[in-house]
Amino acid sequence: MLRARDIPNVISVLRILLVLPVIYLLLHNRFREAMLLFFVAGVSDALDGFLARQFDWRSRLGGILDPLADKFLLVSVFLCLGWLDALPWWLVGLVILRDLVIVAGALAYHLTVEKLEAEPSLISKLNTALQILLALLVVYDLGFAELPRPLLWGMIYAVALTTVLSGIDYVVSWSRRARYRRQR
Repeated sequence: MLRARDIPNVISVLRILLVLPVIYLLLHNRFREAMLLFFVAGVSDALDGFLARQFDWRSRLGGILDPLADKFLLVSVFLCLGWLDALPWWLVGLVILRDLVIVAGALAYHLTVEKLEAEPSLISKLNTALQILLALLVVYDLGFAELPRPLLWGMIYAVALTTVLSGIDYVVSWSRRARYRRQR
């Protein structure tokens, strides 16, 4: 039976289900429709977060589903934009490598230290916001009107920088936390 407190999780699952249509639309050069679905995904992300906080409908499942939905969508969009030569492959690889390092680190921490409670850092939140903005700008550039190259390259380098910094931040933070927990 669906309860009101399950609504944020349902929204996250629906956002995961949007990934395939977004991929399809991007790969078939239907950038306007892809941007619309990407926008819907963004609004749903804000909505499920608002509901979870406002009504205290947070759950362990939601703590997994919400970032998972974000990662599925962003990594898929970055892969598609790389495939379309709209983003450089080195950036796509960097974004994916960071996510793999975070997942591997979280799993190692969980298995060897203690149950990990996901807490995105400020630099990680900034990185996610810049990744979303870059994806939107590139899709806009492809489907609506050409944007100035310096703007796009500035965003590409900003995403690269925050990707590296947030990856390092996670490794350092979790390493310190693991060392502290083991010393107790």
